[in-house]
Amino acid sequence: MIRIVIAEDQKMLLEAISSLLNFEEDIEVVGLASNGEEALSMVHELQPDICMMDIEMPEKSGIEAAEALKPFEYRVIILTTFRRNGYFQRALKADVRGYLLKDSPSDVLASSIRGIMDGKRIYSPELMDDASDKNEREMEVLGLMEESIHTNEASNQQNNTIGTVRKYLSAIKGKMKLPTG
Repeated sequence: MIRIVIAEDQKMLLEAISSLLNFEEDIEVVGLASNGEEALSMVHELQPDICMMDIEMPEKSGIEAAEALKPFEYRVIILTTFRRNGYFQRALKADVRGYLLKDSPSDVLASSIRGIMDGKRIYSPELMDDASDKNEREMEVLGLMEESIHTNEASNQQNNTIGTVRKYLSAIKGKMKLPTG
């Protein structure tokens, strides 16, 4: 059973996410927090497998809480609605395992949680805010392609859409000055 603490300052959204995840057979929400400080206390007390947090909360943001949890090596997922410059870089430095959009379907969230438990890092491409992040992602996709994995399999392994994988491949080909067709 995957044990999760969720931190979200919007009560209705907090309850909705909790209810949706509790429908999953292998996921149990063990704590609900309304801000980053409460999340930190709950994580230390309850020792969940994952702490999922909104990025912007009172008292301590999700990023600040993730930074505080980094030395303890907890798996942290940040949920956000909007891309903000600098947040993705801070999330990476805080060793956040997932950086996801709130408007993703619940099955994608549950799948991401399972992937993170399996050691994957899952970042929504729409939230990446720096060219160096794209280069890093392109290198991951290129590595999968070098292993002779087809576009569909690379898409599944990286939790991307096929279109996103193709976009990365086109960018890689462009940098290598290869025809993109």
